[in-house]
Amino acid sequence: MKKIHIILLVLIAGSIAVLISFLKASTTYDTIETAKEKPGKFVHMIAKLDRSQPIEYDAVKDPNYLSFTAVDSLGQTVKVVYRNAKPDNLEGSERLVLKGAYENNHFECKEIMMKCPSKYKDDMKAAEKNIQETTETSPANNQTAEKKL
Repeated sequence: MKKIHIILLVLIAGSIAVLISFLKASTTYDTIETAKEKPGKFVHMIAKLDRSQPIEYDAVKDPNYLSFTAVDSLGQTVKVVYRNAKPDNLEGSERLVLKGAYENNHFECKEIMMKCPSKYKDDMKAAEKNIQETTETSPANNQTAEKKL
């Protein structure tokens, strides 16, 4: 073999190794059902806080214990235990990304990422209201209303 062939083979093998490492590092989001099927395996799960169930957190008794119920997009629920301080805006979050593993009939969460509601939703509602008020009071609309009468 020529030196160029050996160098090309080494470069190809190196690029394949890099691609395989990226595939292992990439993650997908699991549902509660798939997390239950993989007990003990670290997964990422998207869910919402079930506001109909109580949140167990007592900063005086145990500041590193938080328990709540999460519901996924398929409607399944699971008890989540987070052994750290309660995040400030947990109740105000729209969605939660829970990182952890399903163990002993609950999801043992290691990290919580909160997806907060968009700050533009209220701005859009205000803009729509402003547009409606503007079109109702604009002179062009008054003229067309007079023509109809």
